[in-house]
Amino acid sequence: MIKQLSAEHPVRYLCQLLDLPSSTYYYQSQRQEDDPELVKAIERHLALRPYLGYRMLLARLRRDKWIVSERAVRRILRQMKRTRSAGRIITTDSNHSHPRFPNVIQDVTAVSPNHIWVGDITYLRYGRQFLYLAVILDAYTRAVRGWHLEEMLTCEALTLPALQMALQTGTPTFFHSDQGRQYAVTDHVEMLQARDTTMSMSDAGCPTQNGLVERFIRTVKEEHIAYSEYDSLVDLRRQLRHYLEVEYTRARPHSSLNYMTPLEFEQEFYWRQASLLST
Repeated sequence: MIKQLSAEHPVRYLCQLLDLPSSTYYYQSQRQEDDPELVKAIERHLALRPYLGYRMLLARLRRDKWIVSERAVRRILRQMKRTRSAGRIITTDSNHSHPRFPNVIQDVTAVSPNHIWVGDITYLRYGRQFLYLAVILDAYTRAVRGWHLEEMLTCEALTLPALQMALQTGTPTFFHSDQGRQYAVTDHVEMLQARDTTMSMSDAGCPTQNGLVERFIRTVKEEHIAYSEYDSLVDLRRQLRHYLEVEYTRARPHSSLNYMTPLEFEQEFYWRQASLLST
């Protein structure tokens, strides 16, 4: 009630009226500051205005009737890793309490489709807005198994839909990613472990251990994003889907695949397997 009325009356006056110590109210408010709705509100502001500092962000939140402290906003920003580093947005938040997994694929070579999947997140800029792209790549065929584009940098909104898409086509023996929160949360891990997939993560501070999918992301940006114009977000999603699912997977030859497309390379693998079984 106090939160709803605070836009019209001072909090101290409302607390006196309700015979509630203001310290009790602020303590309860502090405990609620990191609730998911507040995080989503911050993400919405940053998606539209990624240049906002914590002071302007705090001011906008308070205009939206949020009762929140400067300390809480700064803490959430640190947790979200939305600060700039060398001119880029950091999408990997490895500062979490979820389980970590060792890099078990470091000395493993993919020998078949769905042997090893690798996942990663990047960001795309559309006007003054930033969107996040989660991708899952098959390490053997280089085929895109799953992807999702979203405004929110969370597992539920971003990486889980990409994984659900990928699992419609098969199940990997290994799933490898960085140590980001989105890949370590329970929903993501349990969905893979329920299918007997072994989790693997790059060592802290070793991004090259996920180099395959990072090179793929660079290819997407260099071959598609840099040369495309979009009329709207709907058009962006449509063009990106065509590039990932049609042009890249079905039409783009890879030198590492003997200049076959990922689809051709995968089809040849299964053709060889069928030939061996028939002899």
